[in-house]
Amino acid sequence: MVAADIAWMLVATALVLLMTPGVAFFYGGMVPLRSVVSTKLQSFAAMGFVTLLWAICGYSLVFSGDKGGLIGNFDYFMLNGVGMEPNPDYGSTIPHVLFMLFQCTFAIITPALITGAVAERVRFKAWLVIMALWSLMVYVPVAHWVWGPGGWIAGMGGLDFAGGMVVHMTSGYAALVAAVMLGNRRNFKPDEHNSFSALMVLLGGTLLWFGWIGFNAGSALAANGLAAHAAATTILAAAAAMSAWMICDWMVHGRPTAIGSAVGAVAGLVAITPAAGFVSLQSAMLIGLVTAIVCNYATRLVKEKLHTDDTVDVFACHGVGGTMGAILTAVFATTEINPAGANGLLSGETQLFTANVIGSMAVIVYTMIMTFVVFKVVSIFMKVRVSETEEKSGLDASQHGERAFVLR
Repeated sequence: MVAADIAWMLVATALVLLMTPGVAFFYGGMVPLRSVVSTKLQSFAAMGFVTLLWAICGYSLVFSGDKGGLIGNFDYFMLNGVGMEPNPDYGSTIPHVLFMLFQCTFAIITPALITGAVAERVRFKAWLVIMALWSLMVYVPVAHWVWGPGGWIAGMGGLDFAGGMVVHMTSGYAALVAAVMLGNRRNFKPDEHNSFSALMVLLGGTLLWFGWIGFNAGSALAANGLAAHAAATTILAAAAAMSAWMICDWMVHGRPTAIGSAVGAVAGLVAITPAAGFVSLQSAMLIGLVTAIVCNYATRLVKEKLHTDDTVDVFACHGVGGTMGAILTAVFATTEINPAGANGLLSGETQLFTANVIGSMAVIVYTMIMTFVVFKVVSIFMKVRVSETEEKSGLDASQHGERAFVLR
C-alpha cells in the first residue's frame, strides 16, 4: 500500500460525501420557503439509508463476481471480506474498505440528485421506499455494467471515468420519468421562478464544485499525475460551462442570473465526469462549452415546450449533460492522456464511440423503464404524491412539522 494514495483517497471520499449536502443546499435554495426543509432532507436522508443498503448488499452486487455481465453476486454480503488489505482489482495501493467507502459516496448522491425533480410533491415515506428500491434496481445494475468485473458495457469497450452514465444519466432520466408520473405542481407556470434563496443555491453550487474534485480526481484511485489531470479538466470544463451558460442567459433573457450561473457550472461538471481522465485540457473546455449550450436550451424545452415540472432542471442538467459527456468522451478520448483508456473518433478509432453510444442508449431505456416500474409498484401500497392541501401549506409543515427559519 502507498501512504500518499491512502491519504488522497480518504480526502476524496470526504469530498464526494460533502457533495450530497451540497445537492441539498443547491436544491433547497431553488424551491419556495414552505418546502425547503423537505427538499433538503430528501437528499440528506440518502446518507443514511443508501449507505446501509450499500453495506448490506449494494457493494457486493456491483463489485463481487459477475452474472452474465448484468449483476454481481453476494460474496461481499454485509461487507464480508472487505478489509484493510488491498484488493488488486480495485485500487491495489489502498485498503479495500477505502475503495468501498469511496464508491459508497457515489451510490449516495445518485438518488439524491433525483429529488430535485419531485420537489414539493412527493411524500417523504414514499420517497424513502422509492429511493431504496431504485438504488437496488437501477443504480446497482448499471454500476456493475460499467465498473464491475465482467460488466457488459466495460467489456464492449465503453469508458466512464467517474460516473457520467452510472450517476448522472441514471439520475437524470429517472428524474424525467418521476416528474411526468407525479405531475406538475399546483399552479405550475414554466416562466415563473419561486426560488427561496439564490445565495443558498450558490453555496450548494460551491460545495458541489469543490467536492467534484474528489469525485473526478479521486477516480484515479491514486495520488498521481492522472488525478491532477482529472482535477484540471474538472475545473476547466466547469469554468467554460458556467461562462457559456451566463452568456446564453444574457442573449435569451437579457440578463444573467446567479442561479443560472450555478446550474451552468454543474452542467459542465456533469459533462466532464465520464471524460475527466481520458481527454486533454483543451477538449475539457470544449466539452463544457458545448454541453452548456445544449443543456441551457434543454431547460427551456422541458418546461416551456413540454410543460413538464422538473423543478430544478435535473433532467436537462444531469440527463442531457451526462449523455453529452458520455458521447463527447468517445469523441475526444486519447491514449496520450491515459494509456489505460482508448482512442476516440478524433484519434481515428470507432470502437469506443460505438460502445459508449450503445451503452448510453441501454442506460436510458433501462433507467426509464425501471423507474416507471418502481414508482408504479410503490404507488400500489402507499400514496406517493401529497394532497393539494399539503402541497399548498408546504411539505415542511405537512411532512415534518418544521420550518426552515423561525423568526421571533
